[in-house]
This record gives sequence, structure tokens and C-alpha cells, in this order.
Amino acid sequence: MRTGIGRNTLAGLAVGLMALLAAPTASAGTIVGSNHDLSGKGYGTTQICIFCHTPHNALTTAGAPLWNHASSTATYTVYASPTMNATVGQPGTSSKLCLSCHDGTVAVDSYGGRTGTTTIGGGANFGTALSNDHPIGFSYTAALATSDGALANPDTKIVTIGTAPSKTGSISSTMLIGGVMECASCHDVHNTFTAVTGGLLKISQTAPASGLCLACHTK
Repeated sequence: MRTGIGRNTLAGLAVGLMALLAAPTASAGTIVGSNHDLSGKGYGTTQICIFCHTPHNALTTAGAPLWNHASSTATYTVYASPTMNATVGQPGTSSKLCLSCHDGTVAVDSYGGRTGTTTIGGGANFGTALSNDHPIGFSYTAALATSDGALANPDTKIVTIGTAPSKTGSISSTMLIGGVMECASCHDVHNTFTAVTGGLLKISQTAPASGLCLACHTK
């Protein structure tokens, strides 16, 4: 009985399936295949870590282990609200590392001393006006939580970040960076304790609904 499927079609399906199986896919616990795996983007290398880190001749950038990427010198317009009790300053050291790509002032491929040509695009480019983004660069303390009334105590509220592997602890120990709200409070740059690989979110926004927001905000 003829199936109507020719040899060329079957061969094409087989090749496609093999490519799908061989393609790197992101999973929590590894940066391979994640949004921060730039090895196949045509930036002059097939390495992954080299965009941010190097074992030799590293830059002396504060708070950055063996840093290898050009830094942003931008000054940012920060978030402000009449109902917010926190004092928001410029992004902290860890967030400036993220913004060295994500503010769009430095090329993604400006690593290892080279001057790159390609800046980050789309929604990943936040620019230098952070006034319409979640505030970062402020100390999230128990005192702030008490004065605000809508924030959980970061020292006693227990949360779980990531899935396989996961980590459970206080907001202070699992999300804050030295007691400060920074980019890495919500996003796991290395995809280690990640619940949603698409945005490298530490806690899912869909399971439970708005879970990341509700980790800190008592609504």
C-alpha cells in the first residue's frame, strides 16, 4: 500500500528530527542554550563564558569576577513614585554589569579588549531611562518593609527560587544582592536557579500566578 510519502520527504523529516535532538536547549542549572548563550550568534567566538569572563588578563571591574566585557559609563534616569518609601539610587555594581549590554550604549561583542559593533536589540535593550522599569539600586530592609506595609520582611519571608535545582531561603538570602534590590534579584544570569528560562526568572509568573511579584509584595 502506498503511503504518499516519498523517500525525500522521509529523509527530510529524519534530518529535521536529528537537528532538533542535537540542538542545545536551556534547562535550569546550565547556561548552555539559555538567552545568555551567545556562542552561536556570530560574535567572533563559539565560546560561551568569554563574553563576560576570562581566566587571564581580566579587567579590574569592581564586583565582577574575572570580568571581560566593556563597561557602561551611562548615568540612568531611575524610577520614582510618590507612593514609594524606598530611596532609589543609581544601579549597583552587579546591575551595572548587566547594563553593560542591556542599556544599549555598549556593543554586545565588546569583549576581550575588542570594540564591538552590535548593540542589543528589541525588548532586551532598556536604554538609560529606567523610570518605566521596576526600581533597582535600593536597600530592601525589614525597616523598609515595615514602613511600606506592602512589602514582605526580607529576613523572614521564605521563598523558593528555581526548579531542578531549586533553593529555598529568605528573600535576603536568595534574591537580594548584599541587601539591595538589583537586576539579579529577579533574574538568574547563569540560569542556575531559574524557574522560567525565557526571561531567566527565579520565580515563575504563571505557576503560581504573579509568583515573582508576590514573593516580595504582600497583596
